[in-house]
Amino acid sequence: MSSQQWVLQFCHGYDGPFLDCARQYAVLFSGTHYKVCTVYLTGAPSAEAEYGSASDEVIFLGYDSKDVRGLKLGAIRQLRAIIEGRDFRFCIAHRFKPIYIALVATRLHVIGVHHAFGVYSRPMRRWFVNRFRSRLLLLGVSNAVRDEIRGHLPAWEPERIETLYNRIDVAAVQAELVSREAAREALGLPQDVWVVGNVGRLHPDKDQATLIRGFAQALPQLPKGSRLAIMGSGRLEPPLRQLAQELGVAEQVCFLGLVPRGRRYFKAFDVFALTSDHEPFGMVLLEAMAAGVPVICTDCGGGREVVQGVGRVFPFGDDAALAAELVVAAQADGCSSQSIGKIADNLAERFSDVRARRDFRSILSKGFDMVDYRDFI
Repeated sequence: MSSQQWVLQFCHGYDGPFLDCARQYAVLFSGTHYKVCTVYLTGAPSAEAEYGSASDEVIFLGYDSKDVRGLKLGAIRQLRAIIEGRDFRFCIAHRFKPIYIALVATRLHVIGVHHAFGVYSRPMRRWFVNRFRSRLLLLGVSNAVRDEIRGHLPAWEPERIETLYNRIDVAAVQAELVSREAAREALGLPQDVWVVGNVGRLHPDKDQATLIRGFAQALPQLPKGSRLAIMGSGRLEPPLRQLAQELGVAEQVCFLGLVPRGRRYFKAFDVFALTSDHEPFGMVLLEAMAAGVPVICTDCGGGREVVQGVGRVFPFGDDAALAAELVVAAQADGCSSQSIGKIADNLAERFSDVRARRDFRSILSKGFDMVDYRDFI
């Protein structure tokens, strides 16, 4: 066996935000004696995904989602072959299926990262993780996710179910941004109006219906010509368009569709509003803040943790409260230089790779005595 020590990172796939999640965990080991091998359970080989993983080696198992139902024996055999002959010290597995496969296929200690609510509402999943509890540590991407997991697994020690926030490479995100003028041109938005931005799937849990209702109520008190720009696609587009029509704001609500690398255009927005029901974290909030855009979100899930001290919150589903917040945001006319500085400080202190390394070291030192955590300083 090679003397080089490795960390296995096992991901369900690299779609949507999960490629950056892989990057976030791989860079925790920069400057340490560990090398990182990232394995994707689903998805075809991709040069972009390989580069974006920020890992020493990237392996694509190439399964389709429907292929990894049931016992997943093929994936178990492949993972065993990957770890053979190398000194893997532990595994970081994102989402339940990779956690399951890693625990069955290997004898490694596993750090299981959860990006959503409801994972352990199923009794069989609770039974499974209790069976492997001695070599499993669970992380939620927010305190809200962590606390729900703790509620489902009450016998576990609190230090074995912890929080490690998602984060962004602020400098990289800001380097991608295009100017306000160029962003509005690219998105087809007028240059001289006030714009409320929203990004997310057109899906019930994103609750863009409340967003449209709140915007419609606020519109008489917003600057003349104001727009609501919704970036995303999904099955609810027809009923949401119908809602805007019924409320008399169809001309003011812009459905932008799915926009590749949409965060490049966040400077097009004068305020960013997220109306999701129990958002596990809210990465788009970090991206909006990195663009210097004021943020408003529902007072539930992980979103309120993200905007704490730098953004505004309103009760979920309360369109009147949202309307009031939009009016306040319009009257404030953007972020002051002092507010922008406060947002930048918040990103650096709470959602940076430097902070994550410090928190990761603390988590390992309390809950994972088989891992050498001394490198994480």
